[in-house]
Amino acid sequence: MKLSDIPFGTTDWATIEATEHRGETGSAWWRTRQFGDVRVRRVDYTPGYLADHWCSKGHILLCLSGELHTELDDGRVFTLRAGMSYQVADNAEAHRSWTGSGAQLFIVD
Repeated sequence: MKLSDIPFGTTDWATIEATEHRGETGSAWWRTRQFGDVRVRRVDYTPGYLADHWCSKGHILLCLSGELHTELDDGRVFTLRAGMSYQVADNAEAHRSWTGSGAQLFIVD
């Protein structure tokens, strides 16, 4: 990822309209900013959320609150709690996530 042609700015995430993205169960509410090719999101997962697809997109993800479980297509499972992050490249390892209690994430991809 190369960050270029982005002037200094701030984002008040509470003022960004949330869009609903339904999972197999539950929903993910995205507040999204686009900076050229870089998408930045604050995502709120409802309790009981389970992704409806395997994702091959690369991300840098920080768990702000709650707990998120991410399964890789090889069967490994990782759990993030507040203050933890993960990173994965495009097309590196397909993954999908779920949460029992809900979670809030900050994602750059």
